Amino acid sequence: MTTATTVIEMPATRPTQQTALDYSNGSVPAADTSGPTQITHDPFGQANGQAVEAWERWDRPRINTYRLAAIFFAFLVFGMNDGSYGALVPYIEQDYHLSYIVTSLVFLSPFAGYTVAALCSDRLHMFLGRRGIAVLAPSCKVVSYGVIAAHPPYPVVVVILALTGLGNGLLDAAWNAWIGTLAQTNQLLGILHGFYGLGATISPLISTSMITQGHLGWWTFFYIMTGLSALEILLGTWAFWTETGAKYVDVNRTDGAEKGMTRKALKKKVTWICASFLLCYVGLEVSLGGWIVNFMIRVRKGEPFPAGMTATGFWLGLTVGRVVLGFITPKIGERIAVSAYLVIAVGCELVFWLVPQFIVSAVAVALVGFFTGPIFPSTIIAVTKLLPAEMHVAAIGFSAAVGGSGAALLPFAVGAIAQAKGPATLQPIVLALLAVLLAIWLTLPRMPKRLHEA
Repeated sequence: MTTATTVIEMPATRPTQQTALDYSNGSVPAADTSGPTQITHDPFGQANGQAVEAWERWDRPRINTYRLAAIFFAFLVFGMNDGSYGALVPYIEQDYHLSYIVTSLVFLSPFAGYTVAALCSDRLHMFLGRRGIAVLAPSCKVVSYGVIAAHPPYPVVVVILALTGLGNGLLDAAWNAWIGTLAQTNQLLGILHGFYGLGATISPLISTSMITQGHLGWWTFFYIMTGLSALEILLGTWAFWTETGAKYVDVNRTDGAEKGMTRKALKKKVTWICASFLLCYVGLEVSLGGWIVNFMIRVRKGEPFPAGMTATGFWLGLTVGRVVLGFITPKIGERIAVSAYLVIAVGCELVFWLVPQFIVSAVAVALVGFFTGPIFPSTIIAVTKLLPAEMHVAAIGFSAAVGGSGAALLPFAVGAIAQAKGPATLQPIVLALLAVLLAIWLTLPRMPKRLHEA
C-alpha cells in the first residue's frame, strides 16, 4: 500500500531533515504550521497535503539495491552464527568434557561485545559512518571465527566469542536502523530477518551434516563462517563506500543536536520498553534454538541427526513466519498482530511441552518459530513510529544490542537451570518468557494507525 506524498523543489536552498513527529507519549501532536514549509519525511502518511520529502525506496536510488543485497547477506551470516549453537553445543560439551553450566558460557561470552555495541553504536556512526560499520563489524567476526577454527582450548573459545558479540551487535543495530529509513519498512524488515532465519535454518543442517555424516570436528564449521564474514566485508564496504561519518552527521543531525543522541533516546520510555522486550525475545529465540537439540536427544530420546533437524525446523518456521506474516502485520497493526502471535505461540508451546512425542514436538517447535518470527521486525517498526527520526539509530541501536545481550544471558541461565534441574526445564522457561513478552508488549503507547509505507 502507498500513501500520497508531495515533493517540493526548493532551489538555492539545501533541504534539511526536520525532527520527526514524536508519539512516545501516546498522542499525536498537531502540525506546526508557523513559518515556511520545511521538507521532511512522512513515514505514516499523516502530512495531509503538507510538503514532505519522498522516502528513499529499496530500488531508488539504485545503489540501495546493492546495499540491501549486502545487508541481506550480512544477516544470512548473522543467522548462521546464532543457529549453529543448538547443533554444536552437544559436541562442544562432549569434546571438552563440560557440564551444562560451563558449556553455557558460549552463550554468555558475547554479552560483553553486545554491551559495547549498545553503548557505542551511535558514536561509531558519527565517526566512521555506515562504511566504517560495514568494515568493523565483520572484521571482528573474521578474527573470532578464525581463532575458533583453530580448535583452541575452551577458555579461548569463550573469550574470543565476545568479539563475535561486538560484530553482530554493531551490524544488528546499524542495518535495522538503515532499513527503518526506507519506504515499505515492514516488508523490508520482514525480508531482512527472513534472511537471518534462513541462515539459522541452514546452519544446523550444514554443521550437523559435517559432524555426523562427514565425521569432521565441530570447529571445522567455523572455516565456513570465516570465509563468509570476509566476503561480508567486501560487499558491505563496496555498497556503503560513500556513507562516511561526516555524511551521517550531516543527514541525521538537526542543529544543536550533534551530541548526546543516545542519552536523549535513553530518556524515552519507549526505548527502554523495546529494549526490555527484545532482550526477552532474542533470549527466547536463541534459548529455544540453542538448547532444542539437547532437549530432543535427552528428553525425547531422539537420534543425533533427527534431533539436529528439529533446530532446522524451528529456524525454518521462524524464517517463513517473518516473510509471510511480515506482509500481514501492517494490515492489522503491529500492536494487535504481535499480541495475537504471542497468544498462539503460547498454545503451540503448551503442545510442545505436554505431548511427549518426538514428531509432535518437532512440529510444535516449528510453529512456535513461525508465530514468533515477525516479532523482532515489528518491534523495530514500533520504535520508528513512536520516536523522532533523529533518535532512530540511537534507540534502535541500543534496543537491538540489548536484545543481543538477551541472546547471551538467557541461554546461559537456561543451561544453569538445566544443570540443576535437568534439560526438561526448557519448556516451562520458554512458556514463562512468552507470557512476559506479552505483558511487556502491552505496555507500549498507542501507535499511529496509518501504515509506515510510502
